Amino acid sequence: KCPALLRHLTADLMEWTYEGKYLTVSRTSATQEGPFTAGSSLESEYWSFQGTQLKMNRKFVYGDAPSSGASAEPKAAGKVSESKPSASKSPLQDAEQYLMKHQVQARIEQAVNEILKSMPENPMAALAQALQTLTPASSSEVSKPQAPAVDVGALEAEIKSQGEKIRSMKEAVKSDPSAFSKEQIDVEVAKLKELKAKMPADSSDKDKGDKKEKGKKGKEDSKASKHMIPVEPVMGTRDFYPEDMRARNWLFGHFKEVARRFAFQEYDAPVLEHEELYKRKAGEEITQQMYNFVDKSGYAVTLRPEMTPTLARMILGRTTESGETKMILPVKWFSLPQCWRFETTQRGRKREHYQWNMDIVGVKSITAEVELLAAITTFFTRVGITAKDVGIKVNSRKVMASILKAQGISEQQFAPVCVVVDKLDKIGPEEVTKELVQLGVSEKTAGTIIETMSARSVEELSTIAEGADQEGLDELKELFVQAEAYGYGDFMQFDASVVRGLAYYTGIVFECFDRSGELRAICGGGRYDRLLSLYGSKQEVPCVGFGFGDCVIMELLQMKNLLPDFPQLTDFVVAAFSKDMLPNALTVAAKLREAGATVDMQVELKKKVGQTFDYANRVGAQYVALVAPDEWDKNMVRVKDLRMEDKEANQKDIPLDKLHEWRTFFGST
Repeated sequence: KCPALLRHLTADLMEWTYEGKYLTVSRTSATQEGPFTAGSSLESEYWSFQGTQLKMNRKFVYGDAPSSGASAEPKAAGKVSESKPSASKSPLQDAEQYLMKHQVQARIEQAVNEILKSMPENPMAALAQALQTLTPASSSEVSKPQAPAVDVGALEAEIKSQGEKIRSMKEAVKSDPSAFSKEQIDVEVAKLKELKAKMPADSSDKDKGDKKEKGKKGKEDSKASKHMIPVEPVMGTRDFYPEDMRARNWLFGHFKEVARRFAFQEYDAPVLEHEELYKRKAGEEITQQMYNFVDKSGYAVTLRPEMTPTLARMILGRTTESGETKMILPVKWFSLPQCWRFETTQRGRKREHYQWNMDIVGVKSITAEVELLAAITTFFTRVGITAKDVGIKVNSRKVMASILKAQGISEQQFAPVCVVVDKLDKIGPEEVTKELVQLGVSEKTAGTIIETMSARSVEELSTIAEGADQEGLDELKELFVQAEAYGYGDFMQFDASVVRGLAYYTGIVFECFDRSGELRAICGGGRYDRLLSLYGSKQEVPCVGFGFGDCVIMELLQMKNLLPDFPQLTDFVVAAFSKDMLPNALTVAAKLREAGATVDMQVELKKKVGQTFDYANRVGAQYVALVAPDEWDKNMVRVKDLRMEDKEANQKDIPLDKLHEWRTFFGST
């Protein structure tokens, strides 16, 4: 519905026209055919945007009436102006300057983005008004004032200082991961980029003498840096370098081990999902945060923002037409998917994250919720987090639905109201009241709802809330009894304000929080008995599950100093004494790997043996196997234990056919 962005502009002979929905730019003397290229003569082309496609035409006809409110009358179809190019200066020269510097392009994009954000009643008319002020000045107009002079020396010193600050922050993080967060470092990097952007384009020419001294290499380095690709990941996403992967694998290992101990089976699915899965249920904020698009086959798809709808789709894929599940019930599955949401990035929140999901399908009673909460608290115990560090808030959507219904909230309003109420801890009662009123809830009713949400025990809720569902209240009470029996009751607390933002929850809901209040929710979940019915199941299938993101828990573990060190480790570095011994060294590496050892084969020969030992220390190897002629002639390999302090016992000549027993030669098993 919105016009395509105009990417290329020229000076002197440009005209804007508005014909129907789309933006057209025409040129005089249309004589050239073929695709638009940077080297084409712009004054001899007629080109336009139709939707999202660039068209080359002699004439452009679009039948719709012009948008009302446009500040200029549309031309007749195919009409061209009588303007003539200047003989002294080609319009192409001015156009190339604009293209190189992207000045007008950036201003047009900004204008269009402002329209898209505000979306007035007549966006085309508003865009027409905005674009009219952006036509580049002709050569006859007054030139732009020169930018103020920049003190290059002072700016270079500031850039150097900022760079040193970033390096010191990164060094501090290596010794103490909690010293600075990635977000703090990113802020300083952004400041450095801003400083570099202020540097004049010709500042490298300020001292030609220096350039001569640098010679050809300096010129090549400067040239290469101008064409360097961005090295930072896309905003809101992360790179995982090997040291980061070791930490991530450690975390995922705990997730998987807990799921295994609770007899859950792992599953996975494509990261690309049907958009419809997430739009079937109205009132969810998540539908506004999707990375969604129409693919080249015309299908509406999205990068999955969460995994539960995918689970529902897969369960339905193994369900008969009558609604009977083909699998043994209960289904107990877990996964570690990467999820994508276009959110504001902040501490513990990215636009992509990994999420540990555990779900139970086919159990109506709250024993399923009790089991999942036990898995969550088991994970906390494994990594050293106690009930003093975190808590789990519990509530019932069923109870809240009955209370809100008693307050006159309709079924259509229920899901959006829950989304707003779930923000109570984040934005406060005043803002929640405003948003409820916008949904059509009276101020009095909004006040009653917020007062009800302040209950801090099931008993208090049952006393102050009118129309509360008794079955739901009984389920809440039973949940706390079973949690005590399971041994994790000290993690649990009732909180009537917790309703979870997703609209498909129907019963018990829960959310884990950091007791210090510094972090956002660590994990959350609940019962969603009607989700499969919404997707077409002929029978209601009881389901309950949770999602546990990787970002917030890593922040918490760093904050509590509970993350172990993750050094690079390997068992062996295998090195050949000379080039002639390389084939024999490859044989040794293969035998050690067959025996289960991790082996770093030194593929580049070192001039000195000491260099091999130095390399082995740096990559975290415990042993060095040096394949040399004297030992090899005896069918032996010299192995040294770099971690053994006894110099008389830390080096052994091991027979080739006994390499698989290398540990026994050093007194270990």
